[in-house]
Amino acid sequence: MSDTALQLATIARKEVADASRTKILAVVTAFMIGAGLIALLVAAMALKDTVAEYEESRALLLSMGKSVDALVPPAYDPLKLLRGFIEYIEIIGAILGIVLGHRAAASERGRNTLQLLLTRPMPARVLLLGKCAGNLAALTAMVALVFALGALAMTLIGGVHLTLVDMARMLASFVAAALYVGMFFLLGFILALTMRRPALAILAAFAIWLLLVLIAPQIGDTLDPDNQVGAGVFRTLGIAKPQEKEILKTFATYETVRDSIEQLSPAKHFERWSFAVLGIKEIYNGQPLLTVMQERERRNDFLWLLGLFSALAIALFSIRLDITKLSKE
Repeated sequence: MSDTALQLATIARKEVADASRTKILAVVTAFMIGAGLIALLVAAMALKDTVAEYEESRALLLSMGKSVDALVPPAYDPLKLLRGFIEYIEIIGAILGIVLGHRAAASERGRNTLQLLLTRPMPARVLLLGKCAGNLAALTAMVALVFALGALAMTLIGGVHLTLVDMARMLASFVAAALYVGMFFLLGFILALTMRRPALAILAAFAIWLLLVLIAPQIGDTLDPDNQVGAGVFRTLGIAKPQEKEILKTFATYETVRDSIEQLSPAKHFERWSFAVLGIKEIYNGQPLLTVMQERERRNDFLWLLGLFSALAIALFSIRLDITKLSKE
């Protein structure tokens, strides 16, 4: 093994060990898992109640000698139970990435070891790459654990058995989640490396999180006319899809501005991609996974996540670290 590869491996192993010993990361991960499992439990109970009501109505009609054709059986799509699960990953997963990214830089600065490392005969990029490799590996393992427990909970709580297709859909969502959380790791890491005071860096990271994860999606959803009524304005008024498109043409500028605000949010891209590949959104339910992934809008959602992750990675390795700014403050 070359000296550079050995240095990378050593730094990466050290970062994984540090991350595993960080209590706040364990707390945030546990909170994300707990919140996701509670959301899944509530969805599973609601589905079981719906199924029970259907069975009761069906039994009643049969006992009266009537046809059950008018009864619409409830949907048994198990992956729909993951709706709340995905939403919690959107919010808490981003926090997990920021905390881990901040720790990766601020912990070294707090011990005044970052300056010492940078004075040794080791390129700064090797140090950054090793820290990124180790922390992203730890972060990916945490996200994988969340998805694995979600799949297990669906079997134990929801009483459903996942097929290979279901697992492939969850894998597609997991890859997007890893990119999404990794993007916030890079954001927290870059800010903690470049800002003079680590405390201001974490505040700046959370300000960006607040804007991109909570405010922008909420503005986009609130301004969407179809979200003003539970079932949707157009559906409530009985307006068919062709007429709906014609009406929306009148508000083209408004819709462009509203959609642009949503497009700023990586959380919204992750949500749209996951809701599509998991079949949570009705129009994608029952469609083959490859068909969903190849749709232009959904492909763009994934490319947005990949592009943002890549852009932050390029920005990180373009940084020229100034040792004089990395003092313990």
